[in-house]
Amino acid sequence: MTQLKDRECEACCKGAPLATQEEIDEMMPEIPDWEMIEDDGIKKLTRTYTLSNFAEALAFTIKVGELADDVGHHPTLITEWGRVQVIFFSKKIQGLHVTDFIMAARTDSLLNS
Repeated sequence: MTQLKDRECEACCKGAPLATQEEIDEMMPEIPDWEMIEDDGIKKLTRTYTLSNFAEALAFTIKVGELADDVGHHPTLITEWGRVQVIFFSKKIQGLHVTDFIMAARTDSLLNS
C-alpha cells in the first residue's frame, strides 16, 4: 500500500465527499503526532511543531507554505518563536477531505528534508 505522503492529492471542490470514519481510522496512524479537533462543528487536523528559535520556525513555515501552494491546498499557519502550528481542513466542504491527511503527512516529511 502506498504511504499516505506519496498518495495523489485531489482538488477539493464544493460538494466533494468528507473523509469517512473508515478513511480517518485508516489514515490517522500514519500521522500519529496530529490531533483531530472540532472547531464550531468543523473537524480539523492540527499539529504544533517545536523548533529551536524564530528563524527555524519561520523557515519551516515557508517550506509548509511552498508545499501547500504547489498543490493548491492551504493550511492555517501560526508562527511563533520556536513553534509553528499547522491546521488543515477543507474550507470548501467545511471538514476533512483525504487531501488534508495527505498534506499532514507531507508536512511531517519536511522535517526530514
